[in-house]
Amino acid sequence: MHVARADQFAGILLAAGRGARFDPSGAQDKLMQVIENGDAVAVAAAKNMLAVLPMVQAVVRPGADALAAQLRMLGCAVTECPTAEDGMGASLVFALTLTREAGGWLIALADMPYVQPATIAALLRAIADGADIAVPTHAGRRGNPVAFSRLHLPRLLELSGDRGARSLLQTLAVVETAVDDAGIHRDIDTVDDLG
Repeated sequence: MHVARADQFAGILLAAGRGARFDPSGAQDKLMQVIENGDAVAVAAAKNMLAVLPMVQAVVRPGADALAAQLRMLGCAVTECPTAEDGMGASLVFALTLTREAGGWLIALADMPYVQPATIAALLRAIADGADIAVPTHAGRRGNPVAFSRLHLPRLLELSGDRGARSLLQTLAVVETAVDDAGIHRDIDTVDDLG
């Protein structure tokens, strides 16, 4: 059993995407758009993680200086991923190599600002109680973020390109954690999603 205490977890905030569906021209960074609480999308996601996790490693694409600065001000460790253009899997592997000593990982997407801290805490408890992968469910559907124990680090490090951890969730044993949080399904993909 690979049990980890909450203070041994690292949060990984994947914030290196281009957001092409939000603005195909690339002029507007969706992660810097302001949501109704006044925070930028990625800032809100990071705050929810930092409310529970002792350390959050944010991965941004090269040139995302304004985003990196805001996340650093919150207390995130922020690193530019030189292979961000290769996709989410590449960014995740990069972040895992930076946090490989952690007892487990909570992997979150920066374009999901509505995930509640209580959901993050529930996923960490599931791993601490012996689960090797924990995913939240709401209204019978799985969502994000996802927590992993150390057991799956070798498999996670084998991900590449745009192949994120979803493939592992389809083939490995997963503990589903029911939460009262519709935010696990709510991401920001288009301008309409902001309101």
